[in-house]
Amino acid sequence: MPILETNELTKDFRGFRAVDGVSLQVAEGTVHALVGPNGAGKTTLFNLLTGFLPPSGGRITFRGQDVTGLPPEQMARRGMGRSFQITSLFEQLTVLEHVALALQSATSLGYRFWLPEGVLGRFRDEALGLLGQVGLVELAEREVHSLPYGQKRALELALVLALKPTLLLLDEPTAGMGIEDVDRIIGLVRGVRAGRTVVLVEHNMGVVAELADRVTVLQYGTILVEGPYETVRQDARVIEAYLGEAHA
Repeated sequence: MPILETNELTKDFRGFRAVDGVSLQVAEGTVHALVGPNGAGKTTLFNLLTGFLPPSGGRITFRGQDVTGLPPEQMARRGMGRSFQITSLFEQLTVLEHVALALQSATSLGYRFWLPEGVLGRFRDEALGLLGQVGLVELAEREVHSLPYGQKRALELALVLALKPTLLLLDEPTAGMGIEDVDRIIGLVRGVRAGRTVVLVEHNMGVVAELADRVTVLQYGTILVEGPYETVRQDARVIEAYLGEAHA
C-alpha cells in the first residue's frame, strides 16, 4: 500500500483547471520528485497534498485513510511535515529557540512564547539533537538574522523534523542556492530520509538525479511521464516539455 495516494485529483480556479485528474502513488520509504515546466501544476498539487488548498474533485489517501480536504494542522498531526519555498523565520530568536518552540508546539503547551525560559529548557537536549542532524549544532546560540540563506533552509528542515513526520514534503529545498549549499542540502536530505518518505518539488534536475527514486513529470496539470530518473530524462515528451525548455 502506498503511504500517499491520490485518485483523479483536480483543482479549478474560476474556470481554469490547474490540476486535472492526477492519480499519484508514493511508495513508502522512497524519495519521490514532482517536476515540470513553469505552470505545470506542481505547486498547486503540493498544496492539495498538504491541505493548504481544498480539491475541487478526487481523493487523497494518507497511510490508508481518506484525508481529502483536511486542513494543514490535521495533516501534520497525522505525520505529514512540510517545508516552504520561501523562508519564514523569527529573525531575533536563536537557532536553538526556533527548534525548542517547534518541539513545544507538538505538546499541549503549543506556541506559548511567554512561558519561562526554564520550561523551554526541557526541550534543549532534543533540539540540539535535531540541530546535529542538519549540521547546525555549533550555531545553536546564533540569532537567525545572522545566518546565511543555506543555513536558514537547513534550520527549516530541523523545524519540520521536530514534528516527527513519517512523510516529509519539501517545496523547492534548493531554490536560490549556490552550488555549495545545494550539495549540502542534498546531503541533509539523504541523511534525514532514513525511516521516512520524502516528496519534493524541485526545478534543479541535478538534485532530482541525486535524490529521487521515482519522478513524476507534470504538464498542464496532468501527469506526462512517471518512472525512475534515468528513464524519465530520456523520454522525448519530457525533453520537449521540460528539459528542452531549460536549455532553450
